[in-house]
Amino acid sequence: MPLSHSDRKADHIRINLEEDVDFHQLTNGFEHYRFVHQALPELDLNEVDTGSTLFGRHLAAPILVSSMTGGTARAGLINQRLAEAVQERRVALGVGSQRAALEDPGDAASFAVRRYAPDALIFANLGAVQLNYGYGVDECRRAVEMVEADALILHLNPLQEVLQPEGDTNWKGVLSRIEEVCRRLQTPVIAKEVGWGISAGLARRLIDAGVSAIDVAGAGGTSWSEVEKHRAPTERLRRLAGAFREWGIPTAESLCQVASVRDELAPGLPLIASGGIRTGQEIAKAVAMGADLVGLAGPFLKRVMESRQAVVDEIEILEAELRIAMFASGAADLNGLRRPGVLVARGEANV
Repeated sequence: MPLSHSDRKADHIRINLEEDVDFHQLTNGFEHYRFVHQALPELDLNEVDTGSTLFGRHLAAPILVSSMTGGTARAGLINQRLAEAVQERRVALGVGSQRAALEDPGDAASFAVRRYAPDALIFANLGAVQLNYGYGVDECRRAVEMVEADALILHLNPLQEVLQPEGDTNWKGVLSRIEEVCRRLQTPVIAKEVGWGISAGLARRLIDAGVSAIDVAGAGGTSWSEVEKHRAPTERLRRLAGAFREWGIPTAESLCQVASVRDELAPGLPLIASGGIRTGQEIAKAVAMGADLVGLAGPFLKRVMESRQAVVDEIEILEAELRIAMFASGAADLNGLRRPGVLVARGEANV
């Protein structure tokens, strides 16, 4: 008997916490870039401004606690702790896929994060492929209303779906359905990969379809094919999933490609960088390369199992490292990180 969507999500939490599911060879690519150190930054650290505004919400730092889970009792506690932490630190939160809650209203309580984060930037989340399996604008609207979200993520995970025994594998025509949602839904729509990256060509098509933001979610962090390998019920599926452990576009490479297209076609369109980002310095590098918001999931999943305070502490450390990286690079604000010569490819001459 196939597992329910809720059971699948419970499996994902357990596997991410207990198994080695990271890429082993492919990295996020940020190690190929470095900041030019400023021995005389002419800044007061206390005046360095890490703040930004996105979708009408002010953030203390460009940090997104990325989509992880929902639809199970355990997920309800996880989401409550994450929401309380982002409210305290004034950063953003994306919930996991809400399909379970749309199919079983009893699961909706695990997504009730707005009560814990009244002022936070919050993203709802549905799988884009569900638009080929009976979902439409009404379901998207219900997902947004469920979490009182500021924007809706439509996540793109074709490789993950084909490696699941219960996966949805008909992706023909999904782009036109995304375009319809963008046209008819009054809430901003974010197109997001789940860990294999978005190419320049796809970015062009998504921008043409009317998305309000793109999350590149590149390779280098959690390998979801490896997660699915641990769930696979047969040796055949285990072999297939294992074959794709190192698949994908590294996050830094994907970000560069998508930022270039964004700057050409839609200057000002928000970009989100996620995928294997673990430190405040990597957050700073992603911002320097064009990201408006930077998402992390794995580090927070491990800390949220400890306590809400552990999540708060993790966010605070990331903010502090970001601020120090800005200070030591001579950047007074996030735009300062984007100035030419602040971040360089390794091997380039100092400026």
